[in-house]
Amino acid sequence: MTIAIKIEAPSLALTGIRHAFFTRAGGVSGGVYASLNGGTGSRDEAAHVAENRARMAAMLGVEPQRFLTVYQTHSPHAVVAEAPWSTTERPRADAIVTRMRALAIGVTTADCGPVLLADPQAGVIGAAHAGWRGALTGIIEATVAAMERLGAAHDHMRAAIGPMIRQANYEVGPDLMARFAAEDRASDRFFAAAARPGYALFDLAGYIAARLIRAGVSQIEDVGLCTYADPARFFSYRRATHRGESDYGRHVNAIVLMGE
Repeated sequence: MTIAIKIEAPSLALTGIRHAFFTRAGGVSGGVYASLNGGTGSRDEAAHVAENRARMAAMLGVEPQRFLTVYQTHSPHAVVAEAPWSTTERPRADAIVTRMRALAIGVTTADCGPVLLADPQAGVIGAAHAGWRGALTGIIEATVAAMERLGAAHDHMRAAIGPMIRQANYEVGPDLMARFAAEDRASDRFFAAAARPGYALFDLAGYIAARLIRAGVSQIEDVGLCTYADPARFFSYRRATHRGESDYGRHVNAIVLMGE
């Protein structure tokens, strides 16, 4: 079976915009990183990661130095990209927004939720990394607000939720449930009973969609794919942990406004 290098959301197939939720196929890395590992924070060989990221940049039509990600910290912080930055100068944040053309912005994931956004009328795009902590503390709303400061309108935005760990494979403990109950009383509906007493299955994708709606974004597409359940196509932090693997690869999920 041939595995596609990238997955696209039809709602973001817009004139002048390219995007990709990259899979693990089509790169040069080996072992647990096979093969399109884009994680600069992994223990993969730096040359392999650089080549993989160059291949992804080429598929989006930009030079490697114009293929940007951030140093992710599971925060509610979004930054504006106005020019390329080096790998060593990456801002500490969990979302990037821009109105600059030919500047691809992306986030890395290996179970967390990637969200790509675009306001095609304003020419503003965004990319957010939403794990449970970032989603709960406001990374989605911060991304939408940052895009609005660049001239976007939330009712014109389109959002695509990419591959992530899905509810059937995302068992969480009582501490996390208590954290959500304390900070977001509307979150109960995203937890279902798990086989283990006292544990639950968390619908991260559904929760992200709800936070997008809360931020005023109504045009939402979810590609509906699970990273944990599909080892042929996706890296997964939780699957690697369950298998006792030494490390894991990271996907890049990116979007770009085409043109000069």
